[in-house]
Amino acid sequence: MDEIDQKILKILMRDARISQKELAAKVGLSAPGVAERVRRLEERGVIRGFTIDVDPEALGYPLQAIVRIRPLPGKLHIVQQLISEIPEFGECDKVTGEDCFVARLYIRSMKELDGLLDQIVDKAETNTAIVKSKPVERRMPPLSAK
Repeated sequence: MDEIDQKILKILMRDARISQKELAAKVGLSAPGVAERVRRLEERGVIRGFTIDVDPEALGYPLQAIVRIRPLPGKLHIVQQLISEIPEFGECDKVTGEDCFVARLYIRSMKELDGLLDQIVDKAETNTAIVKSKPVERRMPPLSAK
């Protein structure tokens, strides 16, 4: 990935809706040249998709919780399936260490949190923390010309 590809990625991360013409002007290429580079970045799996950033609070979810989940013996696959079926789990990572999963829940209230966790409490131990703020928003890893 060269310097121009890195510039393209940085611009698209800020505004995925930018026109090819405007993107081309910002990186010093023609629109067809930029389109070809974006296509190649997609083909190589560097760009996995173009998406929107939605504010959960604007959708009625004022609270977020980080939940560490440790399935009970023999319940790993059942817990993983349950997590994937509960839409309030916005993301989940399978991790090493004492816990098997670290997940983010979008919730409307503490009562709703209890109800959601009740769905897995007989299959896993949980440890929950309410998110107060996000000092670092989700971002992509540093780009290098390696």
